[in-house]
Amino acid sequence: MAEEEKEDMHIAIFNGKTIRRKLVEDKWFFSIIDIVGVLTDSTIPKRYWTDLKTKLEEEGFKAYDKIVQLKLIAEDRKLRETDCADTEGIFRIIQSIPSKKAEPFKTWLAKVGYERVQEIENPELAQERMKKLYELKGYSKDWIDKRLRGITIRQNLTDEWKNRGVEQETDFAILTAEISKATFGMTPAEYKKFKGLKNENLRDHITDIEIIFNMLGEASTSEIEKAQDPNTFEEHLETSNKGGNIARIARIKLEQETGAPVVTNENYLDVPEKKKKKKKKIIKQVVV
Repeated sequence: MAEEEKEDMHIAIFNGKTIRRKLVEDKWFFSIIDIVGVLTDSTIPKRYWTDLKTKLEEEGFKAYDKIVQLKLIAEDRKLRETDCADTEGIFRIIQSIPSKKAEPFKTWLAKVGYERVQEIENPELAQERMKKLYELKGYSKDWIDKRLRGITIRQNLTDEWKNRGVEQETDFAILTAEISKATFGMTPAEYKKFKGLKNENLRDHITDIEIIFNMLGEASTSEIEKAQDPNTFEEHLETSNKGGNIARIARIKLEQETGAPVVTNENYLDVPEKKKKKKKKIIKQVVV
């Protein structure tokens, strides 16, 4: 799965329980099974939802109009097709579930939906919320600033691709892999394996300097796209390779000057980025 697809996946929390959701065209879609589990405390929410869906269809609720299947990360950490609905659809489903939690959940759901409306009107709010999320995960301010800048650069690049006819997620993934291979000598899949990651977002486990070279490769590709205006997928592949090579040359030059590799197998699975950075500073001071 492409990394940008994971960027649109989020976990929401209601009364300490997780609800998977995904952003599709600026609209939140929520996992119905997760919501059923929260409202009913059912040990088998999937079966509860199957029975409820049948009942709703009998009452005239057009499930195929309100419900969509989106790939969400399941308990086995694999992507699974999951019944989802937007805020309007969820409100309709909630009405058919007898639960004391229904009213507070409606309030929570309305708030979550309104936050997205606010973010569309004022994108800075989305960045502020993302900053807080990364801070809670233990990332340093410097790392967060670079990460957010990287997201913006990534978005600019995907916009350039879309403007020139690239639409499929698989195509985005192939072009991204081409940039990564040229920049770091590894595709994102190989990079994740090198860092000991599985379903985690690779970009949340790269160091400050890795983020910088990742940004350079993608920003360079974006500029070449604008200048050369490629039309075929083969031409997009070529510009991606060129953009990645610009970052590769800079990376190699830095490694020659410092004697240290830019790419490391470091990740933040066990120790938060901020703590790792602090330990490095202490070690460096002791060595000096």
